[in-house]
Parts: sequence; structure tokens; C-alpha cells
Amino acid sequence: MRIAITVDPIIPVPPRVYGGIERIVDFLTRGLVARGHEVTLIAHPESRTGGKLIPYGTPPHFGAGPRASELRAVGGILWRMRNDLDVVHSFGRLAALMPVLPLHGLAKIQSYQRRIVPWRSVRIATILGGKSMTFTGCSTSVYHPNGKAPPAGSWTTVFNGVELDRYDFVETVPADAPLAFLGRLESIKGVHNAIRIARAAGRKLIIAGNRVDSGEAAEYFERDIAPALRDGEIEYIGPVDDVQKNELLGKSAALLMPVEWDEPFGIVMAESLACGTPVIGFARGSIPEVIREGVNGFVVRDCDHAVKAVARLDRLSRSATRADCEARFSDGVIVGRYEDIYERMAGA
Repeated sequence: MRIAITVDPIIPVPPRVYGGIERIVDFLTRGLVARGHEVTLIAHPESRTGGKLIPYGTPPHFGAGPRASELRAVGGILWRMRNDLDVVHSFGRLAALMPVLPLHGLAKIQSYQRRIVPWRSVRIATILGGKSMTFTGCSTSVYHPNGKAPPAGSWTTVFNGVELDRYDFVETVPADAPLAFLGRLESIKGVHNAIRIARAAGRKLIIAGNRVDSGEAAEYFERDIAPALRDGEIEYIGPVDDVQKNELLGKSAALLMPVEWDEPFGIVMAESLACGTPVIGFARGSIPEVIREGVNGFVVRDCDHAVKAVARLDRLSRSATRADCEARFSDGVIVGRYEDIYERMAGA
């Protein structure tokens, strides 16, 4: 098939450090090329791909003017390519598809990796695109607001995933192995909850991730995290690259996800599972979909429940945790899921 994949041009594909969507787009494009498809990536000028790259976008990327300019750029590219494509897959903004929405002979997929879905735009795109338009979410929680049916559009869940060969499976860890927290150091991510859980469980906690240097998040670090670092049992190691992330997750007894928001997916969970490290997370957003209770971790109600789950980590098999990741979140599985959607949509 002839496939165009679009992504917002804020950071390159693949990302240099953080960038969840860009990581997915990276292994998806390479995986599709390896399967014999003709892939065009429309992305940041410094992106790399096994297919063809059409670069677009210049800073600043925010504000009405720059956003409109970038939308026009992508829409123009797709319009010029319209007769040479079977599928358009957008990981960027839905409005960029506007020029090709009425072309019912061209299959179009819009993927959402974030919690906020612009339902009015989805409704309009569904009317204009008809059966040639479909949507995916990185978890079912993304498009089932408050557990209700989607207000508009035809939807499929395709989880985010990881390239398994980037993560080393660690079959056993010591009985006193630390717990890990990995993510942005903001209150909604629940770092303070992770600290409380580790202390109550009598376990060392290693925190990794980006600090925010201004506003409420900066105050949060100084108020709720920094004081806990003084006793030596709570350690902050700063941002980590892929090598450091692999090492941290592999040596940990569990990854803590005590979030205070509806996490749309959280790729770090799949990264942890790839190392054989189970996840303990609050029942918010995608977490109950990712964690299989008693197989690759525990879904908990609150900090007290999480402390009890830490005491039960020895009941879990790290081999089973890795196997579950291979079956549900590996790059090959995710590429195959999207490929199935392309074939169904193009065939229809």
C-alpha cells in the first residue's frame, strides 16, 4: 500500500529524548517499510525514516498564525499526493485532513494519543469523510468519556507500544530492589503518592524524569519532592535517556503509576513490562487496560492499597510480565494492528 503518515512538527521523529507519539510513529514507519509498504512521512525537517520524508514546519509552532500555516502545509501536501495514496494516517491535528476528507476513495485514519478529543471536529470529519474516515485511540478510555459511548465517529483501540530490542529482560531482582517512578515531575503524575507508598512499604524509591522550572509544577517539586530527598531512601536522578531508562526499569521491583489524572496510556508502563518489571497503578484512565491484575502488576484504589500490592510483588512472574508485553505491546504487534486497519479501510 501507499501510505502517508503525518505528525506535528514540534520535535523530530524519532525524538532525541522524550516524545511518546514520535516514538510510535518512528517504529510504525520503519515497520511498514520493512513489510513492503511505500511510506511517506510528513514531519519535522530533522526527522529520519526508512521511507520518504516530506519536511515541514518552522518555529514557533504555537499561536494561531503558525498553527494555521502548518495546517495549510500538510493539507496542501496531502492534496497534491491524493492520487498517489491508498491511506492517510494522521497523528497530528485532524484539521490538516480537511482538503482530502471528501475524497471517499482515500482511506483516512486519525489517531488520538491524548485524553482530550475534539468531538465537534470528529463529528464534522465523520460527516465529510463517511466510511473513508475512522479513528483510533491509544486506549479505550480515550474515546469513552466517563465510560459512555463515543459521541461521534467509528473507533478502534490500538495501544501504544515499545521496540522490544531496546529493553533487556531481567528475570530476577533482589528482594530489596527499589521501586521506580519515571515521568514528568508534576502533581497529576503522583510523585508525592509514589514517595508515600515507598516509605510506607519500607522500600527505596528512585525517581527519574523532567523537572518543570516555573509555575505550580516548580513549586510542587520544592514543596512535595525535595524534602523527601534528604533521608537517602528517596533518590532523584534527573532525566534519563533510553540506556539509563532500561537500566533503571530493569533493576526495579516495580514501576509506580499513582496518577491523579486519567492517563491516556503511559508508554513508560510498556517499557517497564518489556524489562519484566511489573506495574502498580491507580485505577485511572488506561491503567486498568494495561495492567492485567496478578499477571503483570496490580491495579489499586489508593496509596494504602498500593502498599499492600508491594508486599505481593513476589507472587508475580517477571517472565509472564515480559511475555504479556510481547503479546500486547511489542512494536511488531502494534504495526500489525495498524496494518490491519489500513487494509480494511483501503479495501472498503
